[in-house]
Amino acid sequence: MRTKNILVALTLLLAASRASSAAENPLMGTWKLNESKSKYAPGSAKNTTVTYTAAKGDMLKCAADGVDKNGKPIRWTWTGKLDGKPYPIKGSPAFDTLAYHRVNERTNDTTAKKNGKVVMTAVIAVAKDGKSRTVTLTGTDANGKKITDRTYYDKE
Repeated sequence: MRTKNILVALTLLLAASRASSAAENPLMGTWKLNESKSKYAPGSAKNTTVTYTAAKGDMLKCAADGVDKNGKPIRWTWTGKLDGKPYPIKGSPAFDTLAYHRVNERTNDTTAKKNGKVVMTAVIAVAKDGKSRTVTLTGTDANGKKITDRTYYDKE
């Protein structure tokens, strides 16, 4: 009985620490695109809703819903760590992998690759009050032309 109580206590402690780590990360939660403040290169896809949740262990899951350059719905998901290493992305026609690197408590750099080649980099910065974030993205379009998008999101 004593061993069972210790295991239950350890399980609760681990769950609490995981929830605490997730709560401390300002990326966590759901972000809605503020189109009136955002600027897109012609032909860019738009992530209209982006949600970050805790995943197994110290992993994060990111799910994005939006529209492609033709206005058709898209959804992609990524599960990984903020360690700068590439992890597979599912549902994105533009990227195979996505790597997040934590710069500081409110800023992350991301790098997306397709077939091993970098096609996009971005800086994600959460405001000090935690209510908004900006994403400054640079990359290349389908024709190899350099593009820059600056998007604004409000926290739900």
